[in-house]
Amino acid sequence: MTNIYQTIQRREGDLFLIAGPCVIESERHALMMAREIARITSRLDVPYVFKASYDKANRSSERSYRGLGMDEGLRILQRIKDEVGVSVVTDVHETDQVDAVAEVADIIQIPAFLCRQTDLLQAAAATGRTVNVKKGQFLAPWEIGNIIEKIEAMGSRKVMITERGTSFGYNNLVVDMRAFPMMREFGYPVVFDVTHSVQLPGGLGDATDGQSEYIEHLARAGVACGVDGLFLEVHDHPPTALSDAATQFALDKLEPLLETLLKIHELAKPKVAVGHN
Repeated sequence: MTNIYQTIQRREGDLFLIAGPCVIESERHALMMAREIARITSRLDVPYVFKASYDKANRSSERSYRGLGMDEGLRILQRIKDEVGVSVVTDVHETDQVDAVAEVADIIQIPAFLCRQTDLLQAAAATGRTVNVKKGQFLAPWEIGNIIEKIEAMGSRKVMITERGTSFGYNNLVVDMRAFPMMREFGYPVVFDVTHSVQLPGGLGDATDGQSEYIEHLARAGVACGVDGLFLEVHDHPPTALSDAATQFALDKLEPLLETLLKIHELAKPKVAVGHN
């Protein structure tokens, strides 16, 4: 399988997609979602990475569903790679998880609340895998430069930066569209995490609320602003999702949305090269 970062570089200017359910709910569900999204992206010729978490460590409540755990989750992700033939990304929360995750994941993801954790960033970079850093809700776009320097210090040039909204008062996130061109100035692919950006963190008291009705609006705006890739949490039946039910995007809406976004991207695709050899 071609390394996904090499694919992104080779197809520079093409919009790519990172998508899947928030968390691995079951092996059967994860495989079904990977196959369905891969079918859609194959038809539309969109480079695709399957995403799902084996453990959601940052949950609002002790009662919240966290996932199947690292061992079982990585086994399922490996099966998805083998049987569906797609690259996979999942997040890590501690340095002692990194090596095991790197054996399976093509992209190691650093969660937003951990984006400044030097040891975690550098452990991920040392594996040689692509590192996708979620920009913290508390950071300005230009502060990403410090994070990139930490990764580059390990000799890695395989970095992606993901925007997921900025804290705007209590229980609210707002996306500053200026952030996309600002962060692209660092020379690495910029991804827009649309579904997390419509969250209302802690909005239900013991769970995160959200405004999924704005997903398509923000996705169109982000692509128009020149993002390199999109990150969408997608579920076949969002109301029953075990995590982030309020903000996952419905699977049956994915294909028409991507068709629209590809048309916008063709008009507004970035003219400045990204990525490093």
